[in-house]
Amino acid sequence: MTIRTTCPYCGVGCGVLATPDGQGGLTVRGDPDHPANRGRLCVKGAALGETVATQGRLLTPRIDGVEAPWDRALDLVADRFAAAVRDHGPDSVAMYVSGQLLTEDYYAANKLMKGFIGSANIDTNSRLCMASSVAGHRRAFGSDTVPGLYEDLELADLVVLTGSNLAWCHPVLHQRLMAAKAARPDMRIVVIDPRRTATCEGADLHLAIAPGADAHLFNLLLCHLFDTGRIDAGFMPHVTGLDVALSAARRADPAATGLEPCDLSAFLEMWAATDRVVTVYSQGINQSDTGTDKVNAILNCHLATGRIGHPGMGPFSVTGQPNAMGGREVGGLSNMLACHLELENPDHRDAVRAFWDAPRMAERPGLKAVDLFRAVEEGRIKALWIIHTNPAVTMPDADRVARAIAACDFTVVSEAWPDTDTARLAHVLLPATAWGEKDGTVTNSERLISRQRAALPAPGQARPDWWAVAQVARRMGFRGFGWTEPAQIFAEHAALSGVAGALGGDFDISDLAGADYEALAPVHWPQGPAQRAGRFFGTGRFHTPDGRARMVPVMARLPDHPVGRMLLNTGRTRDQWHTMTRTGLSPRLARHLAEPYLQLHPDDAGRL
Repeated sequence: MTIRTTCPYCGVGCGVLATPDGQGGLTVRGDPDHPANRGRLCVKGAALGETVATQGRLLTPRIDGVEAPWDRALDLVADRFAAAVRDHGPDSVAMYVSGQLLTEDYYAANKLMKGFIGSANIDTNSRLCMASSVAGHRRAFGSDTVPGLYEDLELADLVVLTGSNLAWCHPVLHQRLMAAKAARPDMRIVVIDPRRTATCEGADLHLAIAPGADAHLFNLLLCHLFDTGRIDAGFMPHVTGLDVALSAARRADPAATGLEPCDLSAFLEMWAATDRVVTVYSQGINQSDTGTDKVNAILNCHLATGRIGHPGMGPFSVTGQPNAMGGREVGGLSNMLACHLELENPDHRDAVRAFWDAPRMAERPGLKAVDLFRAVEEGRIKALWIIHTNPAVTMPDADRVARAIAACDFTVVSEAWPDTDTARLAHVLLPATAWGEKDGTVTNSERLISRQRAALPAPGQARPDWWAVAQVARRMGFRGFGWTEPAQIFAEHAALSGVAGALGGDFDISDLAGADYEALAPVHWPQGPAQRAGRFFGTGRFHTPDGRARMVPVMARLPDHPVGRMLLNTGRTRDQWHTMTRTGLSPRLARHLAEPYLQLHPDDAGRL
């Protein structure tokens, strides 16, 4: 029997048809009916069937390295978390989760921490890649809402890619873009990147910008838009802050971009003269010490021209992980609340408290990822639960983070594999289901909710993450975690979104609360009649207190370059994923780049 499911890699969210081969494996092909990929798959997705082997998997709970029954492991986790809360307060415990979780897993973890333990000390590895975009959206729009759809890249007359090696990091989306350009050769593509990447091969113009100079470039664009009369006077009643944003932009330095004057002028005029323009940005923008400002510099240009919320135009944040967007929907970050509600808004907190019947609602933001592990290092976090991520490798200053985890009083790790760097540091290991066995939903970069369905039975004693969270919650004496299947969690999440919609929020999927979960087809949010096209903000309705978008003044600066230090600007390896616990199982995925690599000029190597 062929199962319709969703790829577990990047935020494109491709549909997959998975067919068990009768020997414990799967054959995999792209789903031609899924709107994200229309049958296409990248090499990682096509190799998914090679990554479902269970040899070497974590199949039984372990306590201090010794196999133990689930009941004993869950009792221990609940007892240690409850003791930490009792003796040191709710903020003495924390969870660090992942864009690899399904939405139902994410929802259960956030409900436990924020509504019942009473701490917002739950953050996600999405903090490292998407938080800048979240913050930029909220500053400009009053909500974390991606305005556009993938089809806008195909409808645009100009697509600008900045901080995005789309060909390697989101290959299927790049394939859609290249097919659109082949069908409409007059479409233009500009790639802004210090390096000449694979994405540049299909571009009309490559701007080899100085590393970190993106805000300078888009500030210069804002000035050019104003000076050449391209500001949309008809859209300006829906926007505030043009004067202060323009004043800050005037300080941008063309020389700081490192671009030839002719290339810079060509780009500014190309963007200014094209109504249907989409600006795609990804980790090269977000993963920066000024990432939020860079996001707002891009948003300022689209707001100034009203090029947002209409077919073929708008700023587009492309997420890195399969369910980074789903995590945002359930309040996955430590400064957010479920259904895109605001943790620091008392009306929002009261609404969620009432819906959950929560006994101890968090009232202030929790620790963000870097600060969370510093608190672990300092001994302020007494009990830590890490789910489906490997921070001992992936966090900044990873060795320091690994030492902090190792010294924590009590660490729980939910994992599919027992030998990751983080799993080796756990007091309790909980065996989790992996792709091919998991059942739930994910949301991709264009707000498309898709089902991820199980095509294989869970091996050994592996269990879903939502189940483990709910079991611990019940053992801690909390009601409201009596789910027996993910459909119940999704229905609760959808119903809560109706509360958010009644408070004026964008995220309202309450009409899906009674949907047939097993048969759920991919669906965009929102579903309200005013937004049937699936795009936001074209009518000028925003979620700021006065209903107008905010242009944010951006003081562009370049990163410091201390003498003797290198600025690393390489990105994802095309055929591998995160710390390779999944892709490392496929021999053919290692053939693209057989060894780890660092692109370094011989002159720089000699100088250093």
